[in-house]
Amino acid sequence: MSDAARGAAAGAIAAGLWAAQQPLDKRVFGSEYDDVELLGKLVTRGDAWPAAGFAMHMANGALFGATYAIVRPAIRAPGWAAGALAALAENFGSWPLAGLADRFHPARRELPELRGNRRALAQATWRHLLFGVVLGALAEPRAPTATTGD
Repeated sequence: MSDAARGAAAGAIAAGLWAAQQPLDKRVFGSEYDDVELLGKLVTRGDAWPAAGFAMHMANGALFGATYAIVRPAIRAPGWAAGALAALAENFGSWPLAGLADRFHPARRELPELRGNRRALAQATWRHLLFGVVLGALAEPRAPTATTGD
């Protein structure tokens, strides 16, 4: 399997774990911020938003994972830490754009405000940390196993 394909698969798995644990972190952080909802309601306001949002979230994870696998050799850290660094860099680099959702998202009145929302930022940071650790651990190339000539 190529590095990019392994990264894409790892990214999809990490994104699935992220989405699966969101109900728990929403309670822990006391924030209704939900990435699947944010993405799903971007494309549909009907009953299909959870499926659409989950599919978009998985695709984002796979794309990030493939990209991560390509740049991974430049990150001098163990896999789990390299993945965490990459995901947290994306989190803090893109968070200032979250306020755009408050102004332009088609379902903005149904979503929690993100600009200045420290709980949502903490939640996003936790989610990216989890995603990155899982991505980094799963995307690492496996050492070839020795075979005997028996």
